[in-house]
Amino acid sequence: MPGKHKIYVVLDNVRSIHNVGSIFRTADCAGVSKIFLCGVTPSPFDRFGRKRAAFQKVALGAEENVACEYKKKTEQAIAELKRAGVKVVAVEQAVNTMSFKDYVVREDTAFIFGAEVDGVALDVLKKCDEIIEIPMFGKKESLNVSVAVGVILFAICN
Repeated sequence: MPGKHKIYVVLDNVRSIHNVGSIFRTADCAGVSKIFLCGVTPSPFDRFGRKRAAFQKVALGAEENVACEYKKKTEQAIAELKRAGVKVVAVEQAVNTMSFKDYVVREDTAFIFGAEVDGVALDVLKKCDEIIEIPMFGKKESLNVSVAVGVILFAICN
């Protein structure tokens, strides 16, 4: 487990099964307590409870080591986490954000990552305690979501 605080990952409508599989693998390596799969985010298992081959190919068994829970809406995951006393932090480019380099985990924390094209939904951002961002210096304005998860988990949480 990273540090002395529990770390959670919340995926807000991340569509790619390959990205989600990669996130599970990274989360396992980083000691994440639980991943919340929200909206259209794919699960490691199909509707019949069978393991998805495409997911397994990328996750390499990490789905066996990291707890996960599905929520129809990301706001449901946020409400559950806040009731448990967990700080909720979105990772997104927005007004009045701080660089991830300046953020310090001081309590159990959930990091929310958004959909590949649209990022974290505005309604979700409004329910977060903080918003942090990974500054971009090239011509592209965002990282792949699975890469962003890795940057945050290993730069902030370990």
